[in-house]
Amino acid sequence: MNDERTVLCYGDSNTWGYEPGTSARYGRTVRWPGVLAAELGAAWHVVEAGLNGRTTVFEDPMGDKNGLRHLGPILESAAPVDVAVVILGTNDLKTRFRASAYEIAEGAGRLVDVVRASSFGRGGVAPLVLLVAPPPLATLEGWAARDPDAFEKFEENLRDGLETSGAFARQYARVAHVRGVAFLDAGAHVATSPVDGVHWAAEGHAAFGRAVAAMVRDLCRAGGG
Repeated sequence: MNDERTVLCYGDSNTWGYEPGTSARYGRTVRWPGVLAAELGAAWHVVEAGLNGRTTVFEDPMGDKNGLRHLGPILESAAPVDVAVVILGTNDLKTRFRASAYEIAEGAGRLVDVVRASSFGRGGVAPLVLLVAPPPLATLEGWAARDPDAFEKFEENLRDGLETSGAFARQYARVAHVRGVAFLDAGAHVATSPVDGVHWAAEGHAAFGRAVAAMVRDLCRAGGG
C-alpha cells in the first residue's frame, strides 16, 4: 500500500518557474512547488505540472496550451492525488482571448469540475481541490523607456490585463464558494515582478509555496487525510 500523499500543482509559467525578464527556469528548490515539497516533508510527493502559456480553457494559436484538455491525462498520470492545486488564468488575459475576469474565473471553475468529477484521488474518489486566484499583473514603470520593443509587445498582448487581473481574487473566490472547494488568493502572498509584469521573483515563490503548504495541511486535516 502506498501511504505517500500526493499534491498536483497544475499551472502555467509561474508553476514551471519562469524567471522574470529571461527565458531561464528557476531551480527546483526555488520554484514554489519545490518550496511546497520542502515544507510538507518526505511523506509527501509534489507533482509539478506547469506549462508556459497554459490557459484555463482557451485554444491558443501559439501552441497546445488548453488547460482543460491537458488536465484529465495529467490527473490520471499523477494518481492517486490527494490535493490538486489549480492556478491558471494569467495567460487568459491576452488580448486575443478578450476574456473578462468573470469569464476567466469560470474557465478555472471548469477545471475544478474536471478534478471533482474524476476518480483519481486516493481510494478511487475525487481529489481535494485548492483553487488559487493568480496575482494581478504588475505596473511596468520605466519599462517603456528601457526596452520599448519589449514593452510594445507586452502592451499588445496584455493591454487590459492589469485591470482585469485586479478582479481575479473576487471572481475566483466566488467560483470556489459555488463549487465548495478551498480558495487561496495568491496576490495576498506574492507580488508580480515589475521586470516583466507577469512572472514572480524568487522570494514570491518562497512565500507562495509556504502559503500553499499551510492550506494543504489544513485541507487534509479537515478531510480526515
